Amino acid sequence: MVISMTGFGRGKAESDAFIVNVEIKTVNHRFCEMNIRMPRQLLTIEDKIKKKINEHIRRGRVEAYVSLEGEGVVTRKIHVDWQLLDDYYQFIKQARSMYGIEGTVTIQDLLSHKELIHIEENEAENEGFEELVLRAVEAAVMQLKQMRLSEGKELKIDLEAIIAELEAIVTELEEYAPIVVQLYKERVTKRMQDYLNGQLDDARILTEVAIFAEKADINEEIIRLKSHIVQFLQTLHVPEPIGRKLDFLVQEMNREANTIGSKANDSNIAKKVVEMKSLLEKLKEQVQNIE
Repeated sequence: MVISMTGFGRGKAESDAFIVNVEIKTVNHRFCEMNIRMPRQLLTIEDKIKKKINEHIRRGRVEAYVSLEGEGVVTRKIHVDWQLLDDYYQFIKQARSMYGIEGTVTIQDLLSHKELIHIEENEAENEGFEELVLRAVEAAVMQLKQMRLSEGKELKIDLEAIIAELEAIVTELEEYAPIVVQLYKERVTKRMQDYLNGQLDDARILTEVAIFAEKADINEEIIRLKSHIVQFLQTLHVPEPIGRKLDFLVQEMNREANTIGSKANDSNIAKKVVEMKSLLEKLKEQVQNIE
């Protein structure tokens, strides 16, 4: 099945005390690589989040963002170092008395020192978050999967169109290949007539043509190309990740095209090989987007 590796999904889950928001985006990658950003109190369930995502995403770079909202997410309380505060207060009074400094100690004087009075923030325990978070992750990853499937359908249409063009060229090469040998025979015959004043050596002509035919024979490459094309089309319908297999088939088709180009001593075949390699390059670019 053709599934794109790029997509985006958003999920949300709520309880009386908390709201969990999850955003997931994926881009192309050779393997399945995940990067999850979340509050510290959720680190204990990071593996479960990855497992949930991995149930639906088999390949691609995954960026996930998990955020929590709610009054219970963080607890705050004032922390006062009473002993230090008392020492500080007595020090100010003593210093003013000793040095004749006018003025009184105000509450602002005390509040301005964080080492005396500060607000402590404690993150809530992750109990109760797990089910909520995983529900939000599930919603986000399903939306992401749907987007990847939709893009995959468009990719499949494009791939089939490129393969159809490629198959047409292969058919043309298959029909034209025997003509190349006949044209070479005619050229050899004409040259020998020109050099030998019409006295032909049929045995030598046949030998030359046989050697050329063996060197320029592209039937095996055409057969393999046709086989790769059939496998490519069949693979598009396999219900599992197919990106790597398609990439391998494109490499094999490219290898056969290069061989045809090096063997065929004919301008028309060379032109078709250029067209074929251009299509294979397009095919390669699209295949790299598939899971």
